[in-house]
Amino acid sequence: MKLSNEQAAGRIMVALDYPDAAAAERLIAELEGIPCYMKVGMQLFYAAGPSFVQSLKERGYYVFLDVKMHDIPNTVKGGAGSVTKLGVDMFNIHAAGGSAMLEAAMEGVDIALTGSALRKPTVIAVTHLTSTNQAMLNEQIGIGGTVESAVLRYAELTKKAGLDGVVASPSEVEAIKALCGPSFKTVTPGIRPAGSDVNDQSRIMTPSEALRQGTDYMVIGRPITAAPNPRQSIESIIEEMTTHE
Repeated sequence: MKLSNEQAAGRIMVALDYPDAAAAERLIAELEGIPCYMKVGMQLFYAAGPSFVQSLKERGYYVFLDVKMHDIPNTVKGGAGSVTKLGVDMFNIHAAGGSAMLEAAMEGVDIALTGSALRKPTVIAVTHLTSTNQAMLNEQIGIGGTVESAVLRYAELTKKAGLDGVVASPSEVEAIKALCGPSFKTVTPGIRPAGSDVNDQSRIMTPSEALRQGTDYMVIGRPITAAPNPRQSIESIIEEMTTHE
C-alpha cells in the first residue's frame, strides 16, 4: 500500500537533539506544517523541561518522549504516570529492567489516566540501542548470542508485559513482527537516507528499506537536523517513502 504525504510524514519522528529550546525552535519553525512526530530526548528534556513538551502539544504536534526509563519498578511507575499526565503520545523504557518494571510502567499509566480525559500514550521498550554491535553485546554487555536473538528476547518480554511495541533497529523489524504480531509497534532509529553519514549508528537502513521491513515509525535526526536545508531534506525523505515499491 502506497503512503500519502501525510501518512509518510506521520511515520517520521524528527529527533530534536538540541541543547536548549531556542535551538529546537529554529528547526521546528523550518518544518512548520509538516505533520511529523517530534522526538524529545534526554538532552533537550533535561534542559527545557516539561513545559517544552506541553508547548509542542499545544501547537498540535505528536510527541515521543525518549527518556528511556530504567529504575526500580516503583520509581518507573511514578515516572510513567508523570509523563502520561504531560499528554505525550509515546514514551519508552528499557526492556532490560525486566517484566516487573515493564508492568509497573503500565500501572503508572493507568493510574494517571484515571478520571482524566487524556488519551493513553503508546508505551514502548528499548531492546538494544542501534549503536550496539555483536562485539559490544557479547564482550562488554555480557549477553551471549546474536544481537537479533537478544532483541527478540526483549521484544517477547515487552509484549507479555502489556506494552505496545519496541525500539529496535530496522534490521530486526521483520523478525519482531513475525514473533509478536503485525500490530506490535516498531520504532526504528538508525534510518539514514542514501548518501548520509552513518555517524554512531551500527545497524542502519534507508527509509524505503525500513518500510519494506514493515516498520511503523522511523526516528531520523542528523540527516534532517544537520542538513543545510532541513525542510528540503524531510520532504525528500517523504517523497522516497511515498514512491517506494
